Amino acid sequence: MKFVATIHVRPKGEVRDPQGEAVAGALRHLGIAVTDVRAGKELAVTFDAADAAAAAAAAQTMGNELLANPVIEDFTVDVRAA
Repeated sequence: MKFVATIHVRPKGEVRDPQGEAVAGALRHLGIAVTDVRAGKELAVTFDAADAAAAAAAAQTMGNELLANPVIEDFTVDVRAA
């Protein structure tokens, strides 16, 4: 069965985020009163798995072992049938 995992990766709260800071400054320049911006990445991965539980486990492995750096980044995973 095919699944799509969306992995959202963002810097941990205690880690400086230069890209987020730049975006926040640009938004303030536009007159939008933002208090914080955290920039990250979103990866959509389509893959085969036996069932939803196996797909969720595979997506967690993707985040833990390859797509996120656990020292400076947090990630969340959303999995759905394709």
